[in-house]
Amino acid sequence: MSLTEEVLSQLPGNVLEGLRRADSILASLRNGNTPVPQVVTENQNHLDAVEWDVIICGGTLGILIGCALAVQGFKVALLERGILRGREQEWNISRKELAVLRELDLLTDEELATSIVTEYNPARVSFQGGTEVWVEDVLNIGVDPGYLLETLKQKFLKLGGNLFENTPFIDVIVHPNGVKINQQFTARLLLDAMGHFSPITQQARQGKKPDALCLVVGSCAQGFSENTTGDLLLSFTNLQNQCQYFWEAFPAKDGRTTYLFTYLDAEPQRLTLENLFDEYLRLLPEYQDIKINQLKFQRALFGFFPTYRQSPLQTPWNRILPIGDSSGSQSPLSFGGFGAMIRHLRRLTIGITEALQTQQLSAQALALLQPYQPSLSVTWLFQKAMSVKLNQTIPPTQINHLLSVVFAQMEKLGTPVLKPFLQDIVQFPALTQTLLKTGLSHPLVVANILPQVGLFNLFDWLLHYSNLGIYAALFSLSPILEPFIKSLSPTQQYYWHRWLDAWKFGSGSDYE
Repeated sequence: MSLTEEVLSQLPGNVLEGLRRADSILASLRNGNTPVPQVVTENQNHLDAVEWDVIICGGTLGILIGCALAVQGFKVALLERGILRGREQEWNISRKELAVLRELDLLTDEELATSIVTEYNPARVSFQGGTEVWVEDVLNIGVDPGYLLETLKQKFLKLGGNLFENTPFIDVIVHPNGVKINQQFTARLLLDAMGHFSPITQQARQGKKPDALCLVVGSCAQGFSENTTGDLLLSFTNLQNQCQYFWEAFPAKDGRTTYLFTYLDAEPQRLTLENLFDEYLRLLPEYQDIKINQLKFQRALFGFFPTYRQSPLQTPWNRILPIGDSSGSQSPLSFGGFGAMIRHLRRLTIGITEALQTQQLSAQALALLQPYQPSLSVTWLFQKAMSVKLNQTIPPTQINHLLSVVFAQMEKLGTPVLKPFLQDIVQFPALTQTLLKTGLSHPLVVANILPQVGLFNLFDWLLHYSNLGIYAALFSLSPILEPFIKSLSPTQQYYWHRWLDAWKFGSGSDYE
């Protein structure tokens, strides 16, 4: 029996079986034999009646936008395949990011305070052979998903929202005046919040393999002697199994959470999640300076996150809008999930409200709610620099050395440069300063990385980098454009507001 089998077999809930089930899905995805669902069809006949303004499929994170739209006065229904409840493991985020829950009137001050169950400072960024960088107020808040989702659920119901639990999404028919879901539920608009493996998303992507994957495993355990700081991005080993291993650690309400993750392509020969869990348990004692038998494991964590260059996803159908992980609106360096949804929650609430009010529900109009964002696209080169191809040979210390140099330069440039990047937000001035300082002080490091990432990826990145600067310049014009936009019709305003949003988020200017 392997150490992974021994540890996971002691936990309740058939965790080992779940891990192997996830590996089976991963293998199917890597081999390109995942069947393409056919869950979306179109019908040119009008529906006799449309009951709701919005139906949301996927309740775990869909409740956030569902509650926000209910506050705006829309008739909203939420379909959840099981019981709508949060997981035990906290969601880590920054306190400032949570402010949107108050701004949209989703939580009271007291409820927001109650949802926060852990808080720590500072957090560390460190790579083998480099200096440690410490930051404060980044992913240092642990939110209790159980309390948060139950509170939002009750508010949603009080506002007149309809919740259908144990109601999995089966199919949807798109009509000229609405959508019909599961041959039963009708609405003007369908929001797909079913995540990375949404059948709607799978049909829209037509079985395309991911361009990259992030594999993550971890646990929450008790027994650590030190549990007052965190790690945001840490590596203490060189390349192993053709992967660079990265670690995160956060204090939790019932122990300490530690993650091991790695970025790689979707080749079938790559590590499985069970392989990575073996590595996690092998290296955890060295990482946390503790013996495995001193730990009492509370739960195990594992998953994989597919990422596509063609993101955010824009579906070909009218009246269907993917949101959150269904849309791929997070960078290839991010796990997505709660943090990505929170970042876009206000933008989506306002945009969907305007779309419904002005009847802008065509595929073309809704595509503006998930626009091209250079701030996301430029991170593909970073993903390439933090991973290595299956049969590629590079010095085993190269990735660690590169990251050590880059983060040392960002630390010198200060918090305005360092903190946005650690929160998955890339801005043109900060990126330009970092590139210039790194290139001038360590030209060989930059030169060595070019063969690793390849010329195609470099030229592709240069295009997105240029657009990042253009979007920043365009967004700077928004104060001048506002009086003009206010003079337009509501329909024209919808389009201008979406362009302003695209420039704002596409340039990372949403970071305050």
